[in-house]
Amino acid sequence: MIKNFDELFAELKAKGICKRMVAAWGVDSHTIEAASLASDMGFVKVTLVGDSDMIAKVCDECKIDVAKFQIVDIKEELKAVTEAVRMVHDGEGDVLMKGLCSTDKFLRAILNKEQGLLPPKGLLSHVGVIENPNYHKLIFITDMAVIPAPDFRQKVKLAGFVTGVARSFGIAMPKIAFIAASEQMLDSMPACIEGAMLAKMCDRGQIKAIGDGPLALDVAIDEESVQIKKLQSPVAGDADCLLFPNIESANVFWKTNSKLATGVRQAGFLVGTKVPCILASRADSVDVKLNSIASAVMSVK
Repeated sequence: MIKNFDELFAELKAKGICKRMVAAWGVDSHTIEAASLASDMGFVKVTLVGDSDMIAKVCDECKIDVAKFQIVDIKEELKAVTEAVRMVHDGEGDVLMKGLCSTDKFLRAILNKEQGLLPPKGLLSHVGVIENPNYHKLIFITDMAVIPAPDFRQKVKLAGFVTGVARSFGIAMPKIAFIAASEQMLDSMPACIEGAMLAKMCDRGQIKAIGDGPLALDVAIDEESVQIKKLQSPVAGDADCLLFPNIESANVFWKTNSKLATGVRQAGFLVGTKVPCILASRADSVDVKLNSIASAVMSVK
C-alpha cells in the first residue's frame, strides 16, 4: 500500500514501470520541468507536441537536455492539442497531459466523437490525490473539477473511478466515505439519503469497496471525532476515498488543503477516458505536475 508520493516514485522504479506520455501544447516551463524529472526517474518516455522553438527556449533556460524528448513541431495551439489527442487515440501514448493550452480546448479534443478519448456513453470525471502530513495515508477524492452536481447513477460511477485509482496504489479493498454535512440519516439532505444508499451498495458488493455514509468530513478522517461521537463504522477515521456530494464541496476541500495546510502535496487527473488524462492547472507547481504524472502512470490499465 503506497502511503505517500515518495513511496509512489519508489514503487514505479522497483517495478520498472515506464509509460509513453504525450503533452498537449507542452511548451511551458512547469510542464517541461515536470516531464523532464519524470523522464529522469524512468517512469515515462515523453513526447512534447507544440512549438519546437518555444520548447527549445524553455529547455535552454531551465538547463534541460531537449534531446530527452520526442518533439512534434506544431506552431498552433489548437492543432497541437488535436494532434496530441489523436496520437493517444491511435495508441501512440499511454497517458495524455495538458500543457499550456486552455482547458476548454483540451476537453473539446478529448470529447471529440471521432478521435477523442471518451468511450461511447462514457462519463468523464476527475480524481484528486492528496498527501497531507496530518493524515496517516493518501486521500483519494472526487469530483472537484468536472461534474457540478452528480446524480445518483453518476455517483455510483464516481465511486468506481476513485476506488479503482486507490486499488492501483496497492489498496486491495479501499475504504470509501460518502460525504455529507452530517453522519446522521437526515431526510432533509439528499446527500445523506444517497450516501446511505451507496453504502448499502458497497455492503452488497455492487460497489467493490468498504463503504459508509453518510459521513461528515470530521468523522471520515479523524479518529478522535469518531471516538467522541461514539460512531461505529468500518470506514470512519480511516477513509482512503472521499466522494463529495457536489463539485463545490470537493473543490473547496482540495483548495483548502493546498492553500491553508503546510506540507501538502497533490496530484489529479481525468478518469473515465481510454487513458488517464492529466488536467493540471497552468498555474500548478512542478511538484503537482510531477505527482500527477506518476499517479496517472500508476493507474494505467
